[in-house]
Amino acid sequence: MSSDINKKSVSAVKWAAMGTVLMFGLQLVTQVVLARLLGPENYGLFAMGLIVLTFSNFLADFGFSWGLVQNRTLSDEDVRFTVTWQALTGLAAMTLLFFMAPWIAAYFKEARIAPVIAWMSLTCLLNALTAPGSSLLRRALDFRWLNIIQVSSYIVGYLLVGLPLAYAGAGVWTLVAAWLGQSATALVLTYARTRFSLKPLLWYEGARRSTNVGVTVFATNLCNWCLNNMDRVFLGRFLNAHAVGVYAVGYNLANTPNSLFLSALQPAFLATGAKLQDDLPRLRDTYLSVLATIWIVILPLFVLLAMTAPDLIGVLYGKVWQESGIVLSILALAMPAYITWGMSTPILWNTGGKHLESLLQLPLIALAGAALWLWAGQGVAVVAMIAAGTLLARALVVGSVACLR
Repeated sequence: MSSDINKKSVSAVKWAAMGTVLMFGLQLVTQVVLARLLGPENYGLFAMGLIVLTFSNFLADFGFSWGLVQNRTLSDEDVRFTVTWQALTGLAAMTLLFFMAPWIAAYFKEARIAPVIAWMSLTCLLNALTAPGSSLLRRALDFRWLNIIQVSSYIVGYLLVGLPLAYAGAGVWTLVAAWLGQSATALVLTYARTRFSLKPLLWYEGARRSTNVGVTVFATNLCNWCLNNMDRVFLGRFLNAHAVGVYAVGYNLANTPNSLFLSALQPAFLATGAKLQDDLPRLRDTYLSVLATIWIVILPLFVLLAMTAPDLIGVLYGKVWQESGIVLSILALAMPAYITWGMSTPILWNTGGKHLESLLQLPLIALAGAALWLWAGQGVAVVAMIAAGTLLARALVVGSVACLR
């Protein structure tokens, strides 16, 4: 049994690494081309809509699907219950976001984002229905197919749909169509691989364990959303779409390497840890090895990125994006802390500390929110410094508790 887990874990990491490298290359090239074609304002309009969409996706994916990874045993009823409630919450979130689009646009003082948000609301349902299949693949440590789906859906959405629309002058609708295309493709491919049951099930005897996990995931995701998006929420309110676009490109370029790293390794670590919940010393040793790798191997790479940021932005994106250089410099230095926090989550979840991640981050949300309210109007560099400080504090608090588990 242990040998089989080791083999599957090693295979998962290999496929995750391959997928990470490929996705990094695809995203970098595509983002550069689209940014040059669309400019900061179109990117800013989309980024404002994306802030709201990610929040709605947390409502849509209430967390039921995580039970498919975490539960020690799994039945057909578990899957049917999860799919049913994912569909219902996804539909509710889509409807809510669609009708709230005008009010959200009024908050940002930008009427142009109302139709953008209305169309993007469709992805709430698409992503909610994709989540059960993705969780089943993670449970099986089938990261080969997870990466095939991720890469294929990105190619369809951004290369086959997005780039032609950008060249045709579609503006912000380029990014909306690309996002919808990627989400729809991921749903189709995930279902084709897993073929989970679509027969509805509203309740059954073992449903409470799934709802308990779902509530915990929802609370954790809500805290994470606040910490990851408050910077753009306040920036969009106090400045404009251009500033949000400039900030978003710098943030995305800094975040792309570590988000790919986390999307590849965090699920593998979580799924493997779920199978090793009774072998805590082994789980702890693995975690400490991951932390050492982050701060010894990965940190110097981000330092180099920070040092070359202004020149890199100029070469890749052009002079119109030059302000993004300072954002990239500041945030790149904080990205190892982001990875540290992300890799701490599986430790908390697999050692009986599911509830701790959200509780530990509540004071950070309050402090970051107060700082952004006071100083977001000072510009993108100030907002980047607040965001970087928040990432460092988050890693220190959550990582320290994980080390003590």
